[in-house]
Amino acid sequence: MQLGMVGLGRMGGNIVRRLLRAGHRCVVFDRDPEARAALAAEGAEAAESLAALVAALDAPRAVWVMLPAGEATEAALQELGALLSPGDVAIDGGNSFWKDSIRRGAALRAKGLHFLDIGTSGGVWGLARGYCLMIGGESAVVERLDPIFRALVPGRASAAPTPGREGRDPRPEEGYVHAGPNGAGHFAKMVHNGIEYGMMQAMAEGLDLLAHADSPALPEAHRLSLNLPDITEAWRRGSVVASWLLDLTAQALAQDPDLAGFSGHVGDSGEGRWTVQAAVESGVPAHVLAAALWARFASRDEDRFSGKVLSAMRKGFGGHLEPPKRG
Repeated sequence: MQLGMVGLGRMGGNIVRRLLRAGHRCVVFDRDPEARAALAAEGAEAAESLAALVAALDAPRAVWVMLPAGEATEAALQELGALLSPGDVAIDGGNSFWKDSIRRGAALRAKGLHFLDIGTSGGVWGLARGYCLMIGGESAVVERLDPIFRALVPGRASAAPTPGREGRDPRPEEGYVHAGPNGAGHFAKMVHNGIEYGMMQAMAEGLDLLAHADSPALPEAHRLSLNLPDITEAWRRGSVVASWLLDLTAQALAQDPDLAGFSGHVGDSGEGRWTVQAAVESGVPAHVLAAALWARFASRDEDRFSGKVLSAMRKGFGGHLEPPKRG
């Protein structure tokens, strides 16, 4: 199949690479000419504008926008709304607010266009591991673009089969789900990221406790000097807390046991805040998710080992760099 990609950053570029390797045709655009040239050298067709990208695609077109949530995505989708033809599909694969996706879907449908909001998880490892996709939009459009999604996801072999799933939709076992209408994809990804905050915080606080087991505040007989790289490495094998987040943490500790390369100032890209907001609006208690968000705020004024662990995990799965310390 063919796909247009707008935004060739950490994830957009690798999505294109994975599609090219699967034999799909990709027309790409980014404001950075070097980013366009890099993908062109790998087999993509580079366009110098959104208009040129749309013109290079055959109808019915599908154009995937992979830009930061907010103004950049809004501007790109509005411009595409004026360039695309009825029957074409605009896709937002970034971390947009789910209510914006409902609004954008309605605005594009009024022009005879289709819209998919796709929560995309996989970070900088997606090229090698594949991406988990949470898709919101019309069923017929999702089915039409199935070859694109199938090329991007990890596949059934990435996890052991779940007993009792016989006869159910096979797509989730491949790593993608049609979550519902517009808004559902980004809502699912928002909650996914909120859960991620809580899991990361629990792991970070536990490792902080291990790191301070030899605290001078303890009686000398109760002080323990613990090897965190070895403990986390053992946890990766057979432990009930084994996970990709633990894998990344163990890797970071093996390279830098004190995590001295991190300040512990932990950023948040918005999804955690939206998750807590959704919990307030729906009246659903979300104690752990809210506490994890407050802990990220606190990290900007405190220096804790837990903050360094969180920063190491964020860099590991998403390539996120620490924001500068205040003051």
